[in-house]
Amino acid sequence: MENRKSYSEIMKTRSVKTKAEDYMLDVYIRMIFDEAWFNHRKKMLEEKINEALDKKDREAFMVLSKEYGKWVR
Repeated sequence: MENRKSYSEIMKTRSVKTKAEDYMLDVYIRMIFDEAWFNHRKKMLEEKINEALDKKDREAFMVLSKEYGKWVR
């Protein structure tokens, strides 16, 4: 009888990774997450700044624009 391996067994043997590869994968995942978070936060601040301008709320505008300036540096 033939000695056949299951799909999961085959995939396990193909995906043997080193610690360095695992580390780099973690770094890439973190970079993607950080970029998504940065873009989300930036967009949210821009929307709130625009709302403050529309409402002519100088105090909110000053606070939000200061935070925005720190965020995008």
